[in-house]
Amino acid sequence: MKSRDALSRLKRFDVEEKQRKVAEIESLIGDFNQMANDLDRQIAIEQERAGVSDTNHYAYPTFAKAAIQRRDNLLASAADLETKLMKARETLAEAFEELKKIELLEERDAERIKIEQARAAELGAVAGVPHRVAS
Repeated sequence: MKSRDALSRLKRFDVEEKQRKVAEIESLIGDFNQMANDLDRQIAIEQERAGVSDTNHYAYPTFAKAAIQRRDNLLASAADLETKLMKARETLAEAFEELKKIELLEERDAERIKIEQARAAELGAVAGVPHRVAS
């Protein structure tokens, strides 16, 4: 029984760790997307200031070119994180299912112990022997 309690605690910890990992990845994706949006605004401001929106034009601002590259890198990183997020959610779901199985086994064991104690109490009452609860 104690080994099952330890296993249950371990599975709960595993689920919580996987939940933290999912939340961390979601936060990173949100941060990357926000930074990309900020860069988009900066690019638009720089293009408006320079009066040139064609990236191949000789007068196109260098800052805007660099910002476009950074934005594209951020969006690529966010896309990579989306893949990792899907995998992390799958492993979280698997860990949660394992935890549910362990908890169901614990509930079944607790119910079985209650039934055994009730039977022992009934037998003790019939035999006239006081019932002792085993720990």
